[in-house]
Amino acid sequence: MVDVVEEIKKIKIYARENNVPIIEDDSLQFLTTYILKNRVKKVLEIGTAIGYSAIMMALTDKDISVVTIERDKDRYFEAIKNIKKFGLEDRITLVYNDCFEVNLNEKFDLIFIDAAKSKNKQIFEHFEGNLSSNGKIITDNLNFHGCVKKDLDKIESKNVRGLVIKIRDYIEFLKNNPRYTTTFYEIGDGLSVSERNELI
Repeated sequence: MVDVVEEIKKIKIYARENNVPIIEDDSLQFLTTYILKNRVKKVLEIGTAIGYSAIMMALTDKDISVVTIERDKDRYFEAIKNIKKFGLEDRITLVYNDCFEVNLNEKFDLIFIDAAKSKNKQIFEHFEGNLSSNGKIITDNLNFHGCVKKDLDKIESKNVRGLVIKIRDYIEFLKNNPRYTTTFYEIGDGLSVSERNELI
């Protein structure tokens, strides 16, 4: 029997030592509570990294299944190892590919976007057809370590400035998208929950 607490600790240490971004504790608490409260059973995650959030979502309830997509080879293989440690191969399906090359026919109760921040809008639009009628899309890291709220001229890195502009554009896209109502939460590194409006 796997020691869940100990293995989770090891994953978090590996992430820290190898500079792998994983979901913050507060955001994870929000996500898993949301899954339980809304009786989510099928999750699509964009951005597996080393499998931490997929594992934590699957551990929330034995009836939850997760499809998770990762394009980085090293992280993908690390995720495979981690998922096997927890015996979750039957409930977590790992897809090694660029997400824009992945076309799924399934519908999901929850789509969790935690991939390249500059591509949030394209990811949202690429996968929104896979959302079940009552499904939600949750996006993580909308504050991007506090940078999104800073004045652009106070951000020294040109790359970070470019990223911040794209995240701000995505936030405006969510706010002004007539097909969805989006709620923003100042939790962890910033989260949004988008719910499809009823068809008029």
